[in-house]
Amino acid sequence: MRHRVIALDHVQLTMPPGGEAEAVRFYQGLLGLGRQPKPPVLAARGGCWFSNGSVSVHLGVEPGFVPARKAHPALVVDGFDALVESLVSAGYPVQPDAAVPGVRRGYVDDPFGNRIEIVEAPHR
Repeated sequence: MRHRVIALDHVQLTMPPGGEAEAVRFYQGLLGLGRQPKPPVLAARGGCWFSNGSVSVHLGVEPGFVPARKAHPALVVDGFDALVESLVSAGYPVQPDAAVPGVRRGYVDDPFGNRIEIVEAPHR
């Protein structure tokens, strides 16, 4: 093979029309991903882009929206316990999952019901 995939540019999730404020509260306010400007032609479609420089999540508006219940991004988190506490305090319960030995992880639904996995960063 003469090529190789070298990085993941972003993950695209969907949300219902008009969900931008809720997306900002969750992805920026709780997860700490800054809202990024969209190119004007894409901004006209609605939705939000979020990034911290190394992780990018795009939310696109989808009429007839149905949340992703199985497909999901998995976000590696420094300060895992602090994030879980913040999510739970904000009304977003985190479901722990011990299916992978030696990995602390759990699942939380975003405001639209999309499944988000959070994984504790390895200690160095």
